[in-house]
Order: sequence, then C-alpha cells, then structure tokens
Amino acid sequence: MQKISTCLWFESQAEDAAEFYVSVFDDSRVLNVARYGAGGPAPEGQAITVEFEIEGRRFLALNGGSPSNFTEAISFVVDCRDQEEVDRYWAALTDGGAESQCGWLVDRYGISWQIVPSVLGSLIGGPDPEGAQRAMQAMLGMRKLEIAVLQSAYEG
Repeated sequence: MQKISTCLWFESQAEDAAEFYVSVFDDSRVLNVARYGAGGPAPEGQAITVEFEIEGRRFLALNGGSPSNFTEAISFVVDCRDQEEVDRYWAALTDGGAESQCGWLVDRYGISWQIVPSVLGSLIGGPDPEGAQRAMQAMLGMRKLEIAVLQSAYEG
C-alpha cells in the first residue's frame, strides 16, 4: 500500500472515469467499488468510491455530489518513450476532452495531463544553449509534442 495516493472528486462520474483511465493505460485495473445502499444520498447502486491502479500507482475516485472543478494547477505527467506512445495517449485522453499547449490537455472529466516524451528534458535543457532555446521555442508553438520537430529544432 502506498502511503500517499490521489483522490479525484467527481460529481457522479467516478466509476466511468476510473474505467476510462484503466482502459487507456497498460498494467491498470479497478481494485474495488463501494456502492450506495438503499436510503443513501445518491441512487442505490451508484459508486461512492472507486479504487483503481494505473502502472502500480493507486487512485481513489469519489462521487462527492456537488461539482468540484479540476484546474491545470494539478496535472498528471505521462512520460512517453517514443512518438507512438505520445500519439496513443494524446488521442485517447483528448477524446471528448480538449487540447492545450506544450503537451498539455484536459480529458473528458476535466483532469489535466501532460503527455511528455522522455527526450524532452535533454532537448530543452541540453548542453547546447542555442539548441535548447530553439527546441523550447518549437515546443511553445505545439499542442501535442512532436519528437522529430523538437529534435530538428535542437539540432538547428
């Protein structure tokens, strides 16, 4: 059991959201669903909480009733080994959501994600300051990050 886990507050979509996230990421699963009984504050059978795991990290989705808005102030960063992985996560998480800038997006549930290629740090923080600046400028003009374009910008 991890000492600290993330709780995501939804109005009533906790179970749908958890099922969506485990469908997007490999090595993911729903662990437990606690449901309202008769006479509760929500319809009988609706999930109260959904415990789920993504890549070994546990989350709790809570149906808290009144809306609670997510902001970009907190986001999940997905480290991607190659462009295929960037493309796959980008397509899945923007389906019903919205693209933002510099590899950021908001999914259909309002959660912010950063879909980032592993190589990004070595390009925007690489040993060639002029190349790093070119890569940074290229990144600032993108929505979904394109490794080949970033690499090309770094190399000049």
